[in-house]
Amino acid sequence: MSHPGLPIAIALLAAPFVAVLQSKAMAPLALIPMAITLGLGWRAGWRPSLPRSPVLLLGLLLVGWGAITALWAPEPGRAALLALTLAAMMLLAHGAAGAAQGVRLLPWIGVGLVFGLTAAFADWQSGNALRAAVRGLKEVPTTLMFGLKPAASLMALLLPMGFALPWPWFARAALLVLGAGVLISLPGETARLATIAGLGAAVLSLAAPRLVPKLVGAGVGLVILLMPFLVGLVPQIPSANLPPSAVHRLVIWDFAAHRIAEKPLTGWGLEASRAMPGGRAQPDAATLDRLNITTPAQREFLVLPHVEVMPLHPHNGALQLWLELGGIGALIGAALMLALGFAASRSAAPAVGAGMLASAAVTGMLSFGLWQAWWFASLLLAIVSLTTQKGIGNPR
Repeated sequence: MSHPGLPIAIALLAAPFVAVLQSKAMAPLALIPMAITLGLGWRAGWRPSLPRSPVLLLGLLLVGWGAITALWAPEPGRAALLALTLAAMMLLAHGAAGAAQGVRLLPWIGVGLVFGLTAAFADWQSGNALRAAVRGLKEVPTTLMFGLKPAASLMALLLPMGFALPWPWFARAALLVLGAGVLISLPGETARLATIAGLGAAVLSLAAPRLVPKLVGAGVGLVILLMPFLVGLVPQIPSANLPPSAVHRLVIWDFAAHRIAEKPLTGWGLEASRAMPGGRAQPDAATLDRLNITTPAQREFLVLPHVEVMPLHPHNGALQLWLELGGIGALIGAALMLALGFAASRSAAPAVGAGMLASAAVTGMLSFGLWQAWWFASLLLAIVSLTTQKGIGNPR
């Protein structure tokens, strides 16, 4: 291998396509190449340095506080192991970014997005035949369509990289426009909103590359701090035209807000969401009345056996921080978002950093659990891909 960062480049090339086939494969796909990069970098003379980045230090502080909350978490062993795992993943990404400095990752990301977007669109248009074939299924279950949502969220996270690709302007524009079109056409409202937010933040950053990323980070941090209070507005949300899945989110958030109020400072402990008292219950009629959920179709969905008021996590990263780590964790998380915004503004491509941060924030606020290994590893891979680049400018 000619450069220690080549394994990461190959991971970025493969990531969108692999995520279409199986999103959970993103954890080993991101972490193993980082580990290989460390080994190759060591052979080439690279040596690790003490963590000095505010982003990394705040990230470690957050999981360190999570480790402390294991003392009162419902499952202390699970909480402690998760904190240790997250810290190890962050330190691995930090080392890999240092060892891979200077490698040209952007062309690999661009080609990878082309492959991934093409595969996702083909799978969607064929009734998920591609993903069914990979699984050896002769008949395609209707639930298989939902598996495209994680892949779409990953590509929404990476798509802002298109602004800095070393391609002719028309090729960059084609990737951004067609890529956005594909992602918006796929199932899943979250990925659609993340695509729009990411590209919107990137476009605004072209005009103010040092200001907009900071505003994005500050805005996300403020939302984290205010989220439990914003959830109090749920009964005023016109919900009659919302799909059942969105109404279910409102029920989950309402339950989470009430549990947050019981332990607002220290939270219930890391990973407590999956073992929250009362979390496996179904929403009762009084709750639906209070939330103004009156449409018969919505109510019929919310009494199905699989519908719970807390299905493993709140489907809102800010609420999950508050619920598990309390106000202390939320404050650290908000500071981390602000630090990411400042780091993006100082990066080689502020528009890309702002776009990825905005896209990740939307996904984190509406969909996956904060600590899901595949999503956490994907975020680290995206950060490494930006921090290793030098001198790519801020293309207009």
